[in-house]
Amino acid sequence: MTPEQARAAFRAGTVAPTSGWATGFTQTNLIAVPRDWAYDVLLFCQRNPQPCPVLDVTDPGSTATTLAPGADLSRDLPRYRVWRHGELAEEVDDVSGLWQENLVAFSIGCSFTFETGLLAAGIPLRHLEQGRNVSMYVTNRECRPAGRLHGPMVVSMRPIPAGRVDEAIAISGAMPAVHGAPVHVGDPAGLGIADLSRPDFGDPVEAEPGDVPVFWACGVTPQAALMASKPPFAITHSPGHMFITDRRDSEYRVPTAAR
Repeated sequence: MTPEQARAAFRAGTVAPTSGWATGFTQTNLIAVPRDWAYDVLLFCQRNPQPCPVLDVTDPGSTATTLAPGADLSRDLPRYRVWRHGELAEEVDDVSGLWQENLVAFSIGCSFTFETGLLAAGIPLRHLEQGRNVSMYVTNRECRPAGRLHGPMVVSMRPIPAGRVDEAIAISGAMPAVHGAPVHVGDPAGLGIADLSRPDFGDPVEAEPGDVPVFWACGVTPQAALMASKPPFAITHSPGHMFITDRRDSEYRVPTAAR
């Protein structure tokens, strides 16, 4: 399936987590806020580049993105979240009727992008094997605040066979624009996570014998900041339900000589 075909399916009403869709093409997180909050978001992302790597920013009111000419950010994701004063108001599959003239949208890198490299190397991804959304957790690591925006880092977790962890670190580390290397490996208590079977977002994913939990910074972090900072209005993707761009994953891989 091409990115354009995937976006057309979502626009037609298909709702599904996007991990494994349009393999080889970059996916992004979405956060759209009123213009008077846009600088706070941009500064928050600049100060917290690992969980919030910005790949594109729209003009106020625009639903177009340079990452996929002709696409519509208000219609081409499978699931959206609508936020009012930091509270989740609703989840819908189309926000074109809610998009405001002053909204500025940020496309933020997604860890699904480096999954292509993990799969190519033969590293198993348990959430795909189990047909589930990836597990995501709010951590005890506070992001660096920016203006009115503050909140904790969110991470995604993938159980990785112990003998493949170093390889997974190297593959993801070569892609800093889509979160890069893990922020933690092993005991979830080191991130303040009490129970891996109860993720804050996504689905619980079962580890196989010999697997180690590996945690990457996650683009759902801005949603945790919305809950903490309570802007009057915002639109985001639903966790795991990403925007699929026309950009190749390989475009975000840093050449070996440049590392």
